[in-house]
Amino acid sequence: MSELQSKILQILKDGKFHSGESLGERLGVSRTAVWKQLQKLEAIGLQLESVKGTGYRVPAGFELLEHSQISGQLSVPIELVPTQLEIFQSIDSTNKYLRDQADNPQYARSVVLAESQLSGRGRRGKTWVSPFAANIYMSTLWDFERGAEALEGLSLGVGVAVRRALLEVGLADVQLKWPNDIYIGQKKLGGILLEMLGDPAGHCSVVVGVGINVSMPVQAGETIDQDWTDINSQLNKPISRNRLAAALISHILVLLDSFQASGFAPYRDEWQSADAFAGQQATVATVRDSISGTVVGVDAGGALEMQLASGEIQRFIGGELSLRLTK
Repeated sequence: MSELQSKILQILKDGKFHSGESLGERLGVSRTAVWKQLQKLEAIGLQLESVKGTGYRVPAGFELLEHSQISGQLSVPIELVPTQLEIFQSIDSTNKYLRDQADNPQYARSVVLAESQLSGRGRRGKTWVSPFAANIYMSTLWDFERGAEALEGLSLGVGVAVRRALLEVGLADVQLKWPNDIYIGQKKLGGILLEMLGDPAGHCSVVVGVGINVSMPVQAGETIDQDWTDINSQLNKPISRNRLAAALISHILVLLDSFQASGFAPYRDEWQSADAFAGQQATVATVRDSISGTVVGVDAGGALEMQLASGEIQRFIGGELSLRLTK
């Protein structure tokens, strides 16, 4: 991002209207130069409102992520402080960035955040809507031994860590949907995407992607294909994205540090206490068919347990499965 774009963002973050002329005067450039930079900012997801004769604004304003604020609010032992904490104004995908860095030892235990993603992805290849400076888009890189065996239930464990962070910043009734969604009131608040790299039977790295809706602009929300909510519509006053980022990083790093030794079992009861689908009729869609039953919970390895009409308890491992309430 150019220095001029950064200066424009510092002015627009107050949420007030600023004319092209006044922006040009403050920045020492022409109105045309301002307009060109605003177009570039819109292209990376800035939700800009333009009113002829009045000027430009970002409704409700925004808070930019800042390294010093986030690092200053981390609550982790010194040995868990991220080796790298990077913030990008715009990036194709925070997960992809860390996948590309996985072989670099300097990036072990690293965290990347972005103000916007141009190619953000959710589970099963879906697009993750990523407007500028509105939400949290974050990825963490962590090394594991024993490969896939050590990762059973990890997405659910990360869900517990994310829920703890959300409760810490003031949210209530945060629920978890198997295997990797964060819910409030049957509406999606966020999601988790894990990607494993390396030896499935030995040393491997895992990229843990987390997206949380904080202040989703209406225009961007219209492109989401399911019921959703955001943090600021659940609280009486806006929260600091920097504070939330610090809480998420802290809880996730503590979880990752303990997970290889303990696995999911110690987190199972906490996950089940927040299960959004517990006791409800639901359907699991597989590649070949759909299976319906009553959601019982999850086992110690994080597999979904569902009671079929026959009374049999069937277990489902994560992957390319889709869980929906039965209508």
